[in-house]
Amino acid sequence: MKLSDFTLLFSGVLLNALAQLGLKAATRVSGPLNSTTGLWQKGLDLLTVPPLWYALLAYGLSLVVWIVGLSRVPVSQAYPLLSLGYVINIGLAWWLLGEVPNLQRVAGVGVILLGVVMVARS
Repeated sequence: MKLSDFTLLFSGVLLNALAQLGLKAATRVSGPLNSTTGLWQKGLDLLTVPPLWYALLAYGLSLVVWIVGLSRVPVSQAYPLLSLGYVINIGLAWWLLGEVPNLQRVAGVGVILLGVVMVARS
């Protein structure tokens, strides 16, 4: 895989990971969504939370970038790169949201990184 293709696909993965963090940030404002607290009302309230809209924008951009990347790289080589989202999210959730990963998660991220390197080099 060429570096430019990897960079493009990685940008899509990064945007997707940022979208997940934005969704989590939005639900931190709205509170838990469950059937005992008026799911529909909470869902409507969520529509007024700016991080939700940033997350949706990031998702949209990630889709466009991903399609461009798939037009250049075989899907069997590109798709495993989505696993980098786990790596990005565990780090950014720790840094930005205070979610402390345990040893098992960190070990899992190491396995994911090894797999991604193997696929990207194939």
